[in-house]
Amino acid sequence: MIRLTYRIETAGSPEAMAAKIASDQSTGTFVALPGETEELKARVAARVAAIRPLPPAERASFPDEAVGAHLFHRADVDIDFPLDAVGTDLSALMTIAIGGVFSIKGMTGIRVVGMKLPPEFADAHPGPQFGVSGSFALTGVKDRPIIGTIVKPALGLRPHETAEMVGELIAAGVDFIKDDEKLMSPAYSPLKDRVAMIMPRILDHEQKTGKKVMYAFGISHADPDEMMRNHDLVLAAGGNCAVVNINSIGFGGLSFLRKRSGLVLHAHRNGWDILTRHAGLGFEFSVWQQFWRLLGVDQFQINGIRVKYWEPDESFVRSYKAVSTPLFSTKDVALPVIGSGQWGGQAPETIAATQGSTDLLYLCGGGIVSHPGGPGAGVKAIRQAWEAAVAGVPLEAYAKDHAELAQSIEKFADGKGA
Repeated sequence: MIRLTYRIETAGSPEAMAAKIASDQSTGTFVALPGETEELKARVAARVAAIRPLPPAERASFPDEAVGAHLFHRADVDIDFPLDAVGTDLSALMTIAIGGVFSIKGMTGIRVVGMKLPPEFADAHPGPQFGVSGSFALTGVKDRPIIGTIVKPALGLRPHETAEMVGELIAAGVDFIKDDEKLMSPAYSPLKDRVAMIMPRILDHEQKTGKKVMYAFGISHADPDEMMRNHDLVLAAGGNCAVVNINSIGFGGLSFLRKRSGLVLHAHRNGWDILTRHAGLGFEFSVWQQFWRLLGVDQFQINGIRVKYWEPDESFVRSYKAVSTPLFSTKDVALPVIGSGQWGGQAPETIAATQGSTDLLYLCGGGIVSHPGGPGAGVKAIRQAWEAAVAGVPLEAYAKDHAELAQSIEKFADGKGA
């Protein structure tokens, strides 16, 4: 069975709505038909497995569906879909178990909050090619987070200007650099020119020091063939990572890319907020991320503590747990990428939220490049913050003997954004 958990909100009966989901999304029809036999229902009909009542809501998530009601009943409902009825195709799963439920009349709100898949899905999909262990091996990082940054400004820099900034960041000792998700191949900075300017600096640094900084180039494209050509361009130049905007390229695009890829696939979840921001509608990240991990992303951006956007800290903690928890084995775990307004100050809270783990990529923009001592000092400050966090030493105490961290605290603490 494939188990989906829905958070139902209705002015009527959650039990009736649960039964309607099970019927509408499997064998049910609006009127009885000759082919709708009891044998058919027994074989492939979805079934309500459990109903857990929740406190009612006083405001409808879909206000237009309230129809004068002032109290809305809520429940978490488990519904089981037979594997025979859905199969292991992820587009079928999205269509049958999720796509139609939002159109059912009588719902004032519905959110998909859980999904448990049978082991057949593990055999049907490739999962991450590099994942956590591969990301650490390729960057040469051990016993600490991978420290990364983003080329800013996101738009406007020409290839030679981007390369100059990358050269400075490489010299600073950073482990990972990425194109912003908004940068793919605009006329003023074609991907081929960016690769031609940046990769020689990375390879020269590797030859001199033995350390190869991982650079994630933006290769996304609506045409899978064009995206594959972008991939091949990066790989041929000696690159080892790519940013993919997963909501933009879709299931088919990622599947096409993963089966042919030789690059670490760094997933940016652009557009995710549309699907989750309303607490009574959409998806929990714990559900949505399963699709992309099965399809093969290696690194997954999930925001962080005290981000510059809307997402609360508790949502980040749930996202981290979701990405870090095996679906079927440790091989399908993606590397959590923590970003958005991060500097060293969030390291203690992050390590507490991750239960002591340093298996993550800590992505800082201004927290590195806007450091008063320059990008080199910014990288050192992030490392020092994590050294303190791992050791359980307060940052202010550690900063007394670490000037870069002290400067970072002076500039970014007390709510001053990075």
